[in-house]
Amino acid sequence: MINVLVADDELPAVEELAFLLGRDDRVGTIHRASSGSEALRILATTSPDAVFLDIHMPAVSGLDIARAISRRAKPPLVVFVTADEDCALEAFELAAVDYLLKPLRAESLTRTVGRIAELLRDGGAPAAEMITVDQGGTTRMIRRDDIMYVQAQGDYARLHTAEASYLVRVPLADLEQQWADAGFIRTHRSYLVALKHVTQIRLSADGPHVTVAGAGVPISRRHLPTVRERLEATRVRPQP
Repeated sequence: MINVLVADDELPAVEELAFLLGRDDRVGTIHRASSGSEALRILATTSPDAVFLDIHMPAVSGLDIARAISRRAKPPLVVFVTADEDCALEAFELAAVDYLLKPLRAESLTRTVGRIAELLRDGGAPAAEMITVDQGGTTRMIRRDDIMYVQAQGDYARLHTAEASYLVRVPLADLEQQWADAGFIRTHRSYLVALKHVTQIRLSADGPHVTVAGAGVPISRRHLPTVRERLEATRVRPQP
């Protein structure tokens, strides 16, 4: 079970997040704090696995709390929950596991809890690889591991996540080389897929494809052998 602390200077926001977390079977004890100073007092006597912090709290902000607990020998995992996108880069420089925007979406929170559970099993929180994107005149930071697949659009590439898509001025071939070690594989001249997000694969000769986020992404004849090879490498086999 994952024990957490929720801190926000708006009590309704605390209760909403605590309610949503309480619906997740993976979450155990939920501590609540309605100010940054109260959060620090709780952290002085308890050791939650993860803390969900509002950034803009009076006197002691969520960023202040994250800096304070980062000096611990075994700090809890940090998730920022805020209506402000401007602090995303600083948040991830503090090794935040995630950065959730208000109003909260239950699906996003579920993914975050899953990420926390995975990191706790692995024993640590590696720094997230961040991607800078532009959308509607606003510059945003998104996690690379949230990108499910990439689609070529001329000299540009469209990055597809579960919640939105973003156009970046980078050719697909460049991303293929840069992201190969991160589990991205070329399935077609127009598509790059993150293997971790693939939910189904059809390798029949009459239109092979992979399913990612409910979308069918084609596998070309040229790339089919490479896809088969990568799949065989992940197959579970009996011990010799």
